[in-house]
Amino acid sequence: MASRHSRRDILRGAIRHDRAQIMRPPGAQPDFDRLCDDCGACSQACPQRIVRRSEHGGPVVDFRHGACTFCGDCARACPTGALVAEDIGVWPWRASILSSCLSYNGVSCRSCEDACEPRAIRFRLQTGGRAVPVLDQQACTGCGECAFTCPAQSVAFECPMPIKMEITA
Repeated sequence: MASRHSRRDILRGAIRHDRAQIMRPPGAQPDFDRLCDDCGACSQACPQRIVRRSEHGGPVVDFRHGACTFCGDCARACPTGALVAEDIGVWPWRASILSSCLSYNGVSCRSCEDACEPRAIRFRLQTGGRAVPVLDQQACTGCGECAFTCPAQSVAFECPMPIKMEITA
């Protein structure tokens, strides 16, 4: 079994074997890469301006520009069915705190905790008066508000749930 590769991607050196780790907008379908025609309608419809066109093709979510409200505007604007509004709740991405976090490095900062509406990030007091972030991935919605507000850009996203990809023989 092999992933689908377009000739354009192969010639550009952008082979899709790692496409499962590309953060597509909420509502992305398992066969997203086949369905998306890179028209840009989803990025134009996003009121938060976090859905951006990728240099490798198709839209990606970029939390440097804000957080996702899961409004579904991007999915409703999609003319191809690559994004489906009814599936925006099936968002597999969850935050993780990197070692570059200011609090891990002795600087008092709780920006992520203050920004986290579902309260998935809490700070645990350590000896010496320091506090470190503790992330509850079950409570995390993957909205990206913590990443947007982090002054050290120390929040990354991962998929603890597998993303279904279209595989062809």
